[in-house]
Amino acid sequence: MADDFNAEQKRYLEGFASGIAAARLTGGLALGQSAPAAEPVGPDAIHIKAQEAAVKAGGKLAEQEKWKRAENPFDGHNRLIKEAAEGRQPKPEDNFRWRYHGLFWLSPASSDFMCRLRIPNGILQHWQFAGIADLADAHGGGYSHVTTRANLQVREIRVEHGQPFLDGLIDLGLTARGSGADNIRNVTGSPVAGIDAQELLDTRPLARSWHSWILNDRSLYGLPRKFNVAFDGGGVMPVLEETNDIGFQAVEVLEGAAVAPGVWMRLVLGGISGHRDLARDTGVVLKPEDCNKVADAILRVFIKNGDRTNRNKSRMKYVLDAWGFDKYLAAVEDELGYKLDRVDPAHVAPRKPMERFAHVGVHAQVQPGHNWVGVILPVGKMTSDQMRGLARIASECGDGAIRLTVWQNFLFSGVPDAKVSEVEARVEALGLTTQASSIRAGLVACTGSRGCKFAASDTKGHALQIADYIEANLKELDVPVNVHLTGCHHSCAQHYIGDIGLIGAKVVVSEEGDTVEGYDIVVGGGFGDNPKIGTEIWKAVKAEDCPGRIEALLRAYLASRQGMTESFQAFTARTGPESLRNLAEEQPVLKAAA
Repeated sequence: MADDFNAEQKRYLEGFASGIAAARLTGGLALGQSAPAAEPVGPDAIHIKAQEAAVKAGGKLAEQEKWKRAENPFDGHNRLIKEAAEGRQPKPEDNFRWRYHGLFWLSPASSDFMCRLRIPNGILQHWQFAGIADLADAHGGGYSHVTTRANLQVREIRVEHGQPFLDGLIDLGLTARGSGADNIRNVTGSPVAGIDAQELLDTRPLARSWHSWILNDRSLYGLPRKFNVAFDGGGVMPVLEETNDIGFQAVEVLEGAAVAPGVWMRLVLGGISGHRDLARDTGVVLKPEDCNKVADAILRVFIKNGDRTNRNKSRMKYVLDAWGFDKYLAAVEDELGYKLDRVDPAHVAPRKPMERFAHVGVHAQVQPGHNWVGVILPVGKMTSDQMRGLARIASECGDGAIRLTVWQNFLFSGVPDAKVSEVEARVEALGLTTQASSIRAGLVACTGSRGCKFAASDTKGHALQIADYIEANLKELDVPVNVHLTGCHHSCAQHYIGDIGLIGAKVVVSEEGDTVEGYDIVVGGGFGDNPKIGTEIWKAVKAEDCPGRIEALLRAYLASRQGMTESFQAFTARTGPESLRNLAEEQPVLKAAA
């Protein structure tokens, strides 16, 4: 009889059935029934109880929470596969469910899937890298992007090719499970783990172990909102753990502390740069082998107490803001059943210096006679042919690994001294480079409006225009400067921690309300040795005017810095936002445009 209903009637019945399912799961609350609900059991019980507590307190569950209740995304997978194979585009609730499996339906930006992988510590083997290129050709657009979580995304995957693409990842020993929606995102660690002479600890085993912990515990899926975890080994290359919900930092604890001296992991919590907050030191230290169970306990406190009603306030930061760190850590200790160790900062050795651009060019490894070589990608993009060529270079000239970074590029590792020149030449032959200008080496851009419905501007396109313009018009720039472009408030490109950050905005250009693409501009952000949230100095700048604004900022810096060693961040902090804006607007490039 289902064939007798028209499309509108079918959609109504589907919605009605989903409502009935949700009502049953909430003990009939949606239907006004008074029968008591059965006690939730199984891996989803912790989430169901949190949802019921929110409703009992008078809250209204967010739509995404209702979708989870109506049909768990893992339970609905076979239905999703069947509908995709028939070419059916997913409804909003099924788009959300597909993200549990790593696929993102990008309508209205485009009518296809994007797949985001899971690559613990960002490290792949050459054959996996080449295999992803083959999958991108067979099922996608023939290219990939490196993300700001040292991960890969493949785009233009037609709906019926979604599951075959995921199956292909499994054949490569990879997965995309839980890489989107309200789940723990790709686990990051030092890109030079195990090859950096400065590091205190190799993060690779920790990242792999936490990756496996997540994949094998369904109760850690379906959080109040997304969650990020990073491991910093104390080495030369920043990991940006201060922008994560949980950061584990390798530190050297000195004699005289409350714990034995040696290498411990310091716990920092609450980073979410898009909401203008960086992770803060909790004073807690733990042994590396205890990271998983402590992270698990932190998550369970969040699962039970995160906001299930307001998506804008549902990250862990907001529980920390409401409770304070002491109360949150006490709840974590209750989960663990023991007290965490704490060490006064005076008993922790200072972190050794970082190199902001260690991800670019040739650097000596701890292994004598070997090097890592950082390759610059144009805002993270590689064609499938380039990927296969790069995989051959890794296999024939290095140790076979491809190490992705949070800077949207990657490293070859294990390159003998005698092979460095060959690597550089072969990379150049592929249309890429191991060398970059002061502006291009620190250029980061999110997907932007070409592939994301939230973005207000074409971030990747504008980023390349800015780099071209600065290279042509400011050849005297002699220090590295980070420029980050993000399309919306989600801040996937972490614009608040760039020296110069741009966040997409629609700029009104007529009395009738016509708009063009543009950006709000912030300055003075930082990371690693000098973490800081930037300060806004201009609002609603047209995209076409942004290269000139950035040139003016950099000219003001070069003219007024105190000595050759003063960084752009230090200059902006000393100058202040109002004075910096005035200095920039006095530059000829802006005065001429006024």
